[in-house]
Amino acid sequence: MPEPQSARPVALITGAARRLGATIARTLHAGGYDLALHYRDSATEMEALAAELEARRGGSVLTLQADLAEFDRIPELVARTVGRYGRLDALVNNASTFTPTPLGTATPAQWDALFTSNARAPFFLAQAAAPHLKASRGAIVNLADIYAERPLRDHTIYCMAKAALVMATRSLALELAPEVRVNAIAPGAILWPDQGDAAKQQAILARTPLGRTGTPEEIAEAVRWLLQDATYTTGQIIRLDGGRMLET
Repeated sequence: MPEPQSARPVALITGAARRLGATIARTLHAGGYDLALHYRDSATEMEALAAELEARRGGSVLTLQADLAEFDRIPELVARTVGRYGRLDALVNNASTFTPTPLGTATPAQWDALFTSNARAPFFLAQAAAPHLKASRGAIVNLADIYAERPLRDHTIYCMAKAALVMATRSLALELAPEVRVNAIAPGAILWPDQGDAAKQQAILARTPLGRTGTPEEIAEAVRWLLQDATYTTGQIIRLDGGRMLET
């Protein structure tokens, strides 16, 4: 028997255990959301995050382990969220895979991995969530990338997958209107890869008019704004890139 409907809005966030996903979770939790937090492998980080948020407000966090490449797990994430809270108000498609695929070495397995996390899973999560989001007049935020518009050398498949997510954002905004708003954020330099090239990082900052990396908190606040406050905004790709796309 499902639990009574939560009095608070409910957000399902993918890839929420660490880095940007964890910051989005903290921001939405502070903004009054109960959370369903998906993770794949980062069990230790997820356990710590859930304990932190539960200490602030008991009964406000559901953790969901799943590999988004396993198609049947996608509707299950939505079903378990609604089963726990009785509602769903927001979907944040944050989970992403980012790996180089230099031309001449790219494989079908790399194609499948990059398109699954960056395009297929967000679409089918949106499809599964749509009836519940319509009932709550909720919203979807996708985490895209400025490289959906401007290619990154040696990352053709990733760029293609993010471009598909941008089109999915616009198309779903049309398909799900007027009940559900769908937008995306295209970050610039926010968090460097764990093993980054310092010289390349400095070159990127040199082409960024604001001259610095953004912070996860700035991205998370934009997610919160799109979900809660941007009530006349749909089908938009919000660039949070420090002005980098202004540079040639």
